[in-house]
Amino acid sequence: MRRLAAHRCPQDDAASGGSRASRVRLPGEVPRAQHGRVSSNPAAPIAPLLALPGVTDVLLQQPGVAWIDRGRGLERRETALADADAVRELAVTLASSAGRRLDDAEPTVDARLADGTRLHAVLPPVADGCTAISLRRVRSAPFAMPDLVAAGMLTAEVAALLAGLVRNRAAMLVSGGTGAGKTTLLAALLALADRAERIVLIEEAGEIAVSHPHVVRLVERRPNVEGAGAVPLDRLVREALRMRPDRLVLGECRGRELSDVLAAANTGHRGSLTTVHANTAADVPARLAALALLAGLPGPVLAAQAAAAFSVVVHVERTVTGRRVAEIARLEDGGGELRVRSALALADDGPRYGPAWSAVRAQAEGAAA
Repeated sequence: MRRLAAHRCPQDDAASGGSRASRVRLPGEVPRAQHGRVSSNPAAPIAPLLALPGVTDVLLQQPGVAWIDRGRGLERRETALADADAVRELAVTLASSAGRRLDDAEPTVDARLADGTRLHAVLPPVADGCTAISLRRVRSAPFAMPDLVAAGMLTAEVAALLAGLVRNRAAMLVSGGTGAGKTTLLAALLALADRAERIVLIEEAGEIAVSHPHVVRLVERRPNVEGAGAVPLDRLVREALRMRPDRLVLGECRGRELSDVLAAANTGHRGSLTTVHANTAADVPARLAALALLAGLPGPVLAAQAAAAFSVVVHVERTVTGRRVAEIARLEDGGGELRVRSALALADDGPRYGPAWSAVRAQAEGAAA
């Protein structure tokens, strides 16, 4: 018994105020002495950058330097993170504050911080040389459509067209590249929905702020370290159907949940909205075809279901001058092959009306379903 009592583990020493030198720190672990400091603001070393007006992204991949995005491209800023260990420590602290593990055994994390900021981090050696941290800020007050007009993302005429499509419950796909403004536009569109409607919003990370009085938010849950407890997006779509939604909204369609979304949109849930990654409006059919393979949908089935489920594509893009709505198109079944026909292309030299303009305008005016 005396031998057992004499054998103390490092945790016992730390708990009883023993020497810190006797305690072995695990890889990626935050020193105990720092917990009180970081718990109040785990992002303290980069808090000034996150607080800058208009910042949507803060990116770190080397000591002393961060990159921020305020809608005009990436800007370089200096930080007080002196070395690679400090960058790693910041990532581990942020992940821990979100209740997630980040260490050598689990070197990547995708989490949501307490203030809604989305965190993605990768530790070395997966990230070469230094921990890579990506933070996406979430606006507490979403942009309204007039805000987007004032910012130059779209014209007043396009805003009126989109408002008509929402009012008449046209189902829409918002497409675009990373950081192009898909989520921003989606939130502004949802704010235009009738106040009596019940919106069920399904997300991967809970980052869409919606100005609407009746929103039910479902957020995907990743598996724990034992690989159990996952609640994926496709299951959440099926659960949402039992919650009496007037509008079913998927924050981003990126996998096998496509099949469930199409089924839902084709069973009376008019006015559904989702976003999808695509370089142009014309690339949307190819992107949906790739997702359909993950969902086990044959091409002709995809064409029929997608064209019936989502009639309008709104494509956004990011340019050197900012984000903008670049094109509005109509999604159609072209004899078993999904295709888009342009309705309105917005270029620097003015709007160009395409062959689907009359059909989209009729939908916005309530003359077509």
